Amino acid sequence: MKLLDEYFNIQQKIYDYFKYQENWKVIPLEDRRKYFWYITNDEVYYAKRPEDFDEEIGDHYSNEIYKQRYLSKWVYRAKDYTMVCVDTHTDGNKFLAIYDNDKEIEENPFEDEY
Repeated sequence: MKLLDEYFNIQQKIYDYFKYQENWKVIPLEDRRKYFWYITNDEVYYAKRPEDFDEEIGDHYSNEIYKQRYLSKWVYRAKDYTMVCVDTHTDGNKFLAIYDNDKEIEENPFEDEY
């Protein structure tokens, strides 16, 4: 089936871009390129606008970084995008979440909270 062949070829090109090698568990991709994001050692936070990281102004979301023991690493930084293995802790869902590097927030937006 040509369509299925194309699907797996495209998936492999994405994996190659991030230098990701699937191992033991198949983790689906999730497109989060529209979000602003911030990463710590244990979690990735994301929101529609940078000001949404302020608890009084807007909403932000977070996921624990899924540190699957069979993978060599859990954060895959490339030139324009970063892929993070995340665990949503909802219905067993884990994703390879892809973020746009231009939307990464460099300074910790939660510095005053913790």
